Formats: sequence, structure tokens, C-alpha cells
Amino acid sequence: MKRRKFIQNSVLSGVATLGVGISTIAKPNSLEKLKLIQSFNLNFAPHFGMFENHAGKDLLDQLSFMADSGFRALEDNGLMKRTPEMQEKIGNQLNKLGMEIGVFVLDKGGNSANSLTTKNPEYTKIFLNACKEAVNVAKRVDAKWITIVPGIFERKLPLGIQTANVVEALRLGAQILEPHGLIMVLEPLSDTPDLFLRHSDQTYMICKAVNSPSCKILYDIYHMQKNEGQIIINLDMTWDEIAYIQIGDNPGRKEPTTGEINYKNIFQHIHKKGYAGILGMEHGNSLPGKEGEQALIDAYHSVDV
Repeated sequence: MKRRKFIQNSVLSGVATLGVGISTIAKPNSLEKLKLIQSFNLNFAPHFGMFENHAGKDLLDQLSFMADSGFRALEDNGLMKRTPEMQEKIGNQLNKLGMEIGVFVLDKGGNSANSLTTKNPEYTKIFLNACKEAVNVAKRVDAKWITIVPGIFERKLPLGIQTANVVEALRLGAQILEPHGLIMVLEPLSDTPDLFLRHSDQTYMICKAVNSPSCKILYDIYHMQKNEGQIIINLDMTWDEIAYIQIGDNPGRKEPTTGEINYKNIFQHIHKKGYAGILGMEHGNSLPGKEGEQALIDAYHSVDV
């Protein structure tokens, strides 16, 4: 039995033993405890640090709090930079709690090594070596998805040439990942116009060209709202290449309900389309302290399907 389910059953059994109904115990303290163990219908994945005020600095304790709060997944962008020992501990704790892990970012070793647009043999070698190391990391935590950012836009080269260079490098990376069932998810970003990959249709075209089950789209709703808008329309047009979705409201990049994005409608739409994957909570908390952490949990309950 999963840990959070055991806790929930224990609470309800205790209520039954006392001979009272749920409505009787729905006082502020009891209701607060029940909210902490209510699971979500969608598979939202928090990051380490989101619940430090409740759980403390220890990563394993934070995982336990996430599970007790109803979350069934974790997203850890910095996983590759952690020691193998810590990766093993995280993997074991996830397994113990009945949770899974979402994306982690491929660590290619600095900005200069991030660009696959120029067909630089050194950069390609760094990328492929990182893919090989990512296979080892993924095994320690039973991961399936690896975030890839091709790098900077090279203004001295035509866009078509850069696109061909990126496709060629990604095909080589896919050959490394495919035998292990791993998927590199390409993330178009809004952080700076100097980045090569910025739009969902561009990413869709590249995935079609790579033509591998190990090369798909990471659709980050926050970034795509900033770069192109029409979230539901663009989700639909690129749907068959989307393997992973991330969340963050705009402006501010905080939890849903704090900005302009109608996450309630978006989540209902992707749920109807049959999306059962992870929704990575790649954003900050809008409010500080324990109150902010509870507000984040409440916000996700309010937009859940």
C-alpha cells in the first residue's frame, strides 16, 4: 500500500472508531490534515525546495512531504549534478513512496558546449558523452525523460543550416538513448531571443526530422504563453510529438491562478485528450513560508480535473 494511502486510511479509520462522520471533524485543524493527504487526479510534479518550510532542507524528507500532500511525481532539473550516491537515495525514496520522476536536464558542461547549431565536432562530442552519462543517471532513479536545449542561435549561419546541424546531432543522441527506452524532450524557451529553439512548430518540425521515439517535445506552457500564445491551439497542432508538459503561470512564473493563464481549462482539455503523463511544476512559490506552500497546494487542487 502506498504511504499516503496508508495515512489516509488510518485517518479515516480513526474517525470511524470515534463514531463520527467526516463533516463532524471538518474543523480547521482536521480539515487541514485531510487536505494534506488528498491526492490529485493529474500527475503534478513539484521540485525540491518548494516545501522546505514544511519539510526542511533534507531532500528525502521533502519527498515524503510531497507524497503525503498527494503528489505522485518529482521533477529535478539538477539531477545530473548530484552525486551518484544521492541519485541512488532519491531513486530508492521515490520507489518506497510509490512516486516517479519526471525530466532532468542534460548537463552538457557550460554555455559554449550547449550549442548544436554550428556542427562543431567538440560540442557534438560533449553532447553525446552527456547522453551516455544520462543513461547511467536515469537507471539510478528509473527516469524516462531528459530535457535537451540545443543552444544558441548562430547569427552567421542561415536558419536552415542550423536546423540541419541540430537534427543531425539529435539523431546521434537518439541512437544512444533509444535502446534504453529514454526520451530526450526538446524544450523551446523564452528566456532570451539568442536561443535557437523558441517555438512549438519549430520543435515539432525538428522532431519529425529526427524521426525517433527518443526525440519529442517538452511543451512548457509558461514559455509558450510568452513566445506564441494560443496554448490550446498550439498544443493540438503539435500533440502527436509532445511527450511532456511543464507548468508556470505568466507573468511571474508562479503557481497556477496567480497569472493570466487559464490552467483550469487547459488541464481539462489535455485530460480529455488522454494525457496521463507528468505535469512538471517548474515555477516558484508566489507567497513565502508555510502559508505560501499551502497556497500552492490549494491552487493545484483548484485547477485539478
